[in-house]
Amino acid sequence: MLWLLAHDHYPLLGRGGVAREVWKLYFHWYGVLAHGGFPSGDRLWQYPPGAGAVLLSPAVLPGLTYFQAFVTLTLLTDAVITLALARAGTRPGRSLRGAALWTAGLPLLLHIPLARYDVQVTAFAVISLLTVSRSPRVGGVFAALGALVKVWPALALLGTPRGRGTREAWTAAAVTAVSLLALLAALFRNPFDFLRQQGGRGVQIESLGGTVLMLARRAGWPGRTRYQYGAVEFVGPHVHAVAVCSLALTAVAFALLLLWRVRARHWTPATPYDAALTAVLLFTVTSRVISPQYMVWLIGLTAVCLTSRHTTQRAVAPLVLAASAVSTVEYPALYGEVIHSTWVGCLLMVVRNGLLASAAGLSFIRLWRSGRVGPDAPESDLPPGNPDRIPALFHTGG
Repeated sequence: MLWLLAHDHYPLLGRGGVAREVWKLYFHWYGVLAHGGFPSGDRLWQYPPGAGAVLLSPAVLPGLTYFQAFVTLTLLTDAVITLALARAGTRPGRSLRGAALWTAGLPLLLHIPLARYDVQVTAFAVISLLTVSRSPRVGGVFAALGALVKVWPALALLGTPRGRGTREAWTAAAVTAVSLLALLAALFRNPFDFLRQQGGRGVQIESLGGTVLMLARRAGWPGRTRYQYGAVEFVGPHVHAVAVCSLALTAVAFALLLLWRVRARHWTPATPYDAALTAVLLFTVTSRVISPQYMVWLIGLTAVCLTSRHTTQRAVAPLVLAASAVSTVEYPALYGEVIHSTWVGCLLMVVRNGLLASAAGLSFIRLWRSGRVGPDAPESDLPPGNPDRIPALFHTGG
């Protein structure tokens, strides 16, 4: 991955576009943040205030350039995730498959993970999930820290079993988030300017809605692509309607997850992991934007699931890995084909997003089934906190 990053000027590696995100855009934001303010009026700045801390972190390695320090810290974060997964996998009833999947799966994304801060975000979610069962408050704190950087790690707490542990985790998350937001608001100017930029986003060409518009373009739709809000998006007739449909699908996904939580009666030790993966898959698939680095999140959460022998998500793992591999073919290798909606570009996006949609559907079905009460296994016989009494019922994951 480091070799690829050092040679990303090659055409199939993006002609320098992958690394440019760090040394140009991130470094520009670093300069703004270092002077006590968040980017204001910048359409590319669409991240919660906690992202500022990650972008400022290369300052802790003053002997290196910003780019070198950022990549070094990303590699160290990768090592922390690997260590956490390996340590979790050595406990009774656990598996090292999670650490193996993370180690083998991340390079499928080529050098992209080293030039984005999604590895750091994923670390918060991974640690939150691996600690929440033993220390709900600590798990809640890490989920909140991740959410302040990129929102989605808040979903790590979706599958915590009902009861005192969940209350403690969610309370700790809320207190942490409010406290840090107040601190950032006191220390920096314009911490909430990102909200204005986020609302204006359209339909990115790599999203599920973008795939529909790509096929429509091949059939004669007059729309075109334009670089805006930090991504290549479609503009033209009916684009707004597709964006609204995406938001509606996101609301449906949220409703389904709430319905699962209300109706679920059984929790296994892996249920919090499985629920987090399902939620992020559903929100990713229905989003107006699906960037290649989002696959880092899914690989990390899938790895957490595979640390437990009780997971129902083993069949989802190959789909996530396949989607990750296809993602790096469409970006950076053949991104021009995708931008111009050629038949090759359309095929790549149909395959990648088809894999993601299949993974999301399969993941939710398996999560739903795992929470049902069996006819000969009354709820009182399966206390959520006692994993020794439930493994036989939950081997449907393989």
